[in-house]
Amino acid sequence: MDFLWVDFQGAAVWMWLAFISAVIALLALDLGVLHRKSHEIGIRESLLMTGFYMTLGILFAGFVWSQFGQQASVEYLTGFVIEKSLAMDNIFVIAMIFGYFSIPREYQHRVLLYGILGVIVLRGIMIGAGAAVVENYGWVLYLFAAFLIITGVKMMFSSSEPYDVENNPVLKILRKHLPITDRLHGEKFFARENDPKTGRLKTYLTPLMLALILIEFADLVFAVDSIPAIFAITTDPFIVYTSNIFAILGLRALYFALAALIHRFAYLKYALSVVLIFIGSKIFVADMLGLAKIPPLVSLGVTVAILAAGILGSLWATRDRPAATKLAE
Repeated sequence: MDFLWVDFQGAAVWMWLAFISAVIALLALDLGVLHRKSHEIGIRESLLMTGFYMTLGILFAGFVWSQFGQQASVEYLTGFVIEKSLAMDNIFVIAMIFGYFSIPREYQHRVLLYGILGVIVLRGIMIGAGAAVVENYGWVLYLFAAFLIITGVKMMFSSSEPYDVENNPVLKILRKHLPITDRLHGEKFFARENDPKTGRLKTYLTPLMLALILIEFADLVFAVDSIPAIFAITTDPFIVYTSNIFAILGLRALYFALAALIHRFAYLKYALSVVLIFIGSKIFVADMLGLAKIPPLVSLGVTVAILAAGILGSLWATRDRPAATKLAE
């Protein structure tokens, strides 16, 4: 059993196995026990689930501290906050996808949970590849930093146009090459229907499966921003990966509470853009000041302050705005 203590990507093998096992156990508990029967997730249940996942995510920072020290723990928390904040922008996209396919609210939680399984694999591949590139080519961090600054500036001045599900290239490819039914079949991702041409039974993708695929694709696109942002905080693959996964677990649970309130976050986009610019700029600033890196506590404090200002300012500015129609019934 000595292999369990072998270092792999910045942490002992047993730590990776324990983390992955814990996440799978949480998903099994959520899907197989707590939500074995599909039902509509209300705001209260959503907040309770979010509090549970948030608590686990913050407690994990204590584990990181015990194993790697204070600096690693602060870097984990910074990554956790950044990932959760950037992923909030993804909530609107998810709501648009559910609305487009008319996915009932009682089935949405199932789609999101299965989506996390894909996130675990895809984020692992992207982070592993990113860590390997950074380790061999340190200058790539400057490219990440420049990319974050450019992305932040573009986000700040971009128009707030609705997400266009109909013209999504992935959806067009699926419709062109795969058999798809427009009818829901309960909570099934695949369904057997008679082929109108041959009259024989054929397996079709249901709208539930299409929603799952598009949500996975959307997460992949958002990961292009979030992963470089965390690599700008730390290059430790274990911290980058665990902060990503814990943040996503909690945010998917929070979706049902935030989807109805997303119209209130009027300035969130600007706060996120400033965070990206700050995270990217601090690498160049540290070089100019002759520092190895900006202290993690400073990065965490500034990030939290920017996001808090954006969220609180949004809520205050939209305090008299009437409630928006639910995005995905």
